[in-house]
Amino acid sequence: MLRFLPGPAKGCLSLVLIFFNTVFFCIPLYVTALVRALLPASYEPACTRFSMAAAENWISVNNIIIDTFQNLTVTVTGEPELSRDRWYLVICNHQSWTDILILQRLLNRKIPFLKFFIKQELIYTPIIGLCWWVLDFPIMKRYSRDKLRKNPHLKGKDLATTLKSAEKFKLTPVSVLNFLEGTRFTKEKQEKQKSPYQRLLKPKSGGAAMVVDSLKDHLDSILDVTIAYKQRTPTFFEFLCGHKPEIFFTIDQIPVPAEISANSISSAKATQHWIADRWQNKDNLLSELLGR
Repeated sequence: MLRFLPGPAKGCLSLVLIFFNTVFFCIPLYVTALVRALLPASYEPACTRFSMAAAENWISVNNIIIDTFQNLTVTVTGEPELSRDRWYLVICNHQSWTDILILQRLLNRKIPFLKFFIKQELIYTPIIGLCWWVLDFPIMKRYSRDKLRKNPHLKGKDLATTLKSAEKFKLTPVSVLNFLEGTRFTKEKQEKQKSPYQRLLKPKSGGAAMVVDSLKDHLDSILDVTIAYKQRTPTFFEFLCGHKPEIFFTIDQIPVPAEISANSISSAKATQHWIADRWQNKDNLLSELLGR
């Protein structure tokens, strides 16, 4: 174990090892992408399952790398009976890119591989862009207001692109991660939004409603996850340098409410109210865990 090293050394070595681990596991994903492009669409589910298994192995090795350099203290509350053969919508508060490492660490191989919406531009990211495609990460396309004003025919096409991408959720059991706040929490953003919550930004309901509507009969339940960092929220690199304060991880499994749907104005409002109630409960929980 190399936990005796100074923080910056831990962080730099962790980054290097995670980089090479990523490059290594990109190879089977690249091969899968080629096979998928050459074979009929009927082979897509098998390609998806293989690529997800490779990604789960990538996470497992990342966890070993992190454990080599530090001893994390994570208190987990609420461990429902989960399955890798079911469909889940995972909603969570968002404070740092470290959140994704914690989610992957604690949910890997307990539920299907976590997927989240990515902007279309990120598909062109070197090394991992193609991996996101072969892993069927849902693509989110957005047009600016200026572009829509100049090209009215594009209105609604961004949503159509996202919905088409989300259709691949049905190929195999999947866990769709949605950070409802849409961005990482900061005090500045909280004040600018005039958020009614002490430790959260205002949640957005559209993404969650779309996932539920896309999966319909497939979705098993919603996993409401709360992550809290004692003392302060670490950046990604600070976390890799060694995070000694306690991390709280709470998971609440909820049946899919009947009112959550994207089909009508009334149901959309009901979804907003349901999410607002969940967010108030989450805000109260964060205050209990971290002190008011």
